Amino acid sequence: MKIVVIGGTGLIGSKLVARLRQQAHEAVAASPKSGVNAVTGEGLAAALAGADVVVDVANAPSWEPDAVLEFFQRSSKNLVTAEAAAAVKHHVALSIVGTERSPDNAYFRAKLAQETIIKAATVPYSIVRATQFFEFLGAIAEMGATDGKIVVPSAMFQPIAADDVAARLAEVATARPLNGTIDIAGPEKAPFNEFIARRLKASGDTRPVVGDPKAPYYGGLIDDKSLNPLGEARLGTTPLATWLARL
Repeated sequence: MKIVVIGGTGLIGSKLVARLRQQAHEAVAASPKSGVNAVTGEGLAAALAGADVVVDVANAPSWEPDAVLEFFQRSSKNLVTAEAAAAVKHHVALSIVGTERSPDNAYFRAKLAQETIIKAATVPYSIVRATQFFEFLGAIAEMGATDGKIVVPSAMFQPIAADDVAARLAEVATARPLNGTIDIAGPEKAPFNEFIARRLKASGDTRPVVGDPKAPYYGGLIDDKSLNPLGEARLGTTPLATWLARL
C-alpha cells in the first residue's frame, strides 16, 4: 500500500513513516524539504500519484491566529482537491481532542476549520483527534514560568506519547475509512500540574509547580472537559513513567 505522509519529517510524521515501512508499506515522507508544499500545492500531484492513502500530520509554522487558520484551510483544500484527482482512497488527518470546546484557542479553531473541509470533500476520510503529547510538557511548563515557579492549569489532563500517536495513526491509515472521528489519549489521567511536576522532576528542575484553575492554556481557560475525550477513546500503552525513563 502506498501511503503518503504530509509532514512526514516532523515529530509524528517521521515516527509514522518508520512504522509503516516496518509493516512493508510504501511510505512516502512528503514535506517542503522534499519539494512537496500542501499550502502552495507545489509537488502535490507528483507525490500523490498512485497513492492509496494520504495522512496529514503537518503543523503550521506560525500560530498567529490569521496565519494558522490560513495554513490549515489552504493546505486542506489543496490536499483534498489533489487527492480526488489522484483517486486517493483514504484521507487521514491528525487533529486535537476538544477542538470544538476551546473557542478562545486560535490553533484549535484552525484545526476545526481543517476538519470541516475534510468532511465536506469527496475523499473517504478518518479524523484522529489526539490529546497533548508528552514531548511538549517541558515547553508548556516554560509558558507558565513566573517568579521562580511554574503556574499551570489544575484541570484534568490525559497526554499521550508521540510513539503511541504514530501507532494509532498507522492502525487507522491501514484500515477502512471511518468517515468519522476517533479520539486517542494516554493511559493515565491526572491534574495538569501533576504531569508538569513529574516532567520537571525527571529533568532535575526543582522549581515548584502550582496548579491554578485560572492559569491559561495557550491563551484560554480550560476545565476538566476541555482537553480530554468525553466518550470512548483508543488509549496509548505508554505511561508517563516509562516515557520519562527514556529522557
